[in-house]
Amino acid sequence: MSQFSSEYGKVAVLVGGDSAEREVSLMSGQGVLQALRSAGVDAHAFDPAARDLGELRRDGFQRCFIALHGRHGEDGTVQGALELLGIPYTGPGVMASAIAMDKVMTKRVWTAEGLPTPKYVWLAPDRQTREQVREVPDVLGLPLIVKPPREGSSIGVTKVRGYSQMQDAVTLSARYDPDVLCEEFIDGEEVTCPVLGEGATARALPVIRIMAPDGAYDYQNKYFTDEVKYLCPSGLPEDEEREIQRIVLASYRALGCRGWGRADLMIRASDRKPFLLEMNTSPGMTSHSLVPMSARAAGISYEALCVQLLASAALDTVAHPAAA
Repeated sequence: MSQFSSEYGKVAVLVGGDSAEREVSLMSGQGVLQALRSAGVDAHAFDPAARDLGELRRDGFQRCFIALHGRHGEDGTVQGALELLGIPYTGPGVMASAIAMDKVMTKRVWTAEGLPTPKYVWLAPDRQTREQVREVPDVLGLPLIVKPPREGSSIGVTKVRGYSQMQDAVTLSARYDPDVLCEEFIDGEEVTCPVLGEGATARALPVIRIMAPDGAYDYQNKYFTDEVKYLCPSGLPEDEEREIQRIVLASYRALGCRGWGRADLMIRASDRKPFLLEMNTSPGMTSHSLVPMSARAAGISYEALCVQLLASAALDTVAHPAAA
């Protein structure tokens, strides 16, 4: 038996769920489950779309590895339920998860902290008239990006090149989220950088440079093709890599993250300035996923990464003994 066999008790790997990213979560969860079991952990798949979360306590689970993506997985809701159940879980807590899931709120925090992020226009449901939608390119310029602020995996995202495309882009985005985020397009290279740990001890892993066909780093290319090239080591100048890691660590701490996360950025071609796009608080763990790739470059195997994340499982709140 492995040294890990009893250290973590009975572990639930939360997979599937009911978000638009269910398919990806099932792939992530399968990888995590196999890795934990191969390390001797008593791990079991648990799909909240099929089972009531209350069964976690009834069935004696002592920790949860959250491999859910999107709503009800990385938006603070399942984290809140686990807080009430008193079962430690991987990744950031309730507040950090809720803020990071909402790209508008994330931008507000980052802007307040003086961190670089593309200019944006937020279209609430009552601000999506034809006239208001047509005015967005006047503010942000063209091309621009339209996306749902609370979805991930590039779902519902459109690169708008002309005024005539705006309405269709907003309509598509609104299918996934009543609010719509319109964002300045940063022309340049896309990079991503994971973080492990908490507070002052958190550390940024190696940066990954993403080279997608025709710059189309979309849902299909992310998960179901081998057309995208990922460079890790990134091949960026050392000072650029260090600056990206510095900004990513600052962005992670500003949101109050713990456990792990992965920031996505663009490096503007004209002046090499990095811009933060979003923070993923339950990153993918599939065969195509980026955190395992970066961890490997830092000398951490997939199995060791999964065990390290499980070891970091925690609760936001410490239970107080009931008053006598």
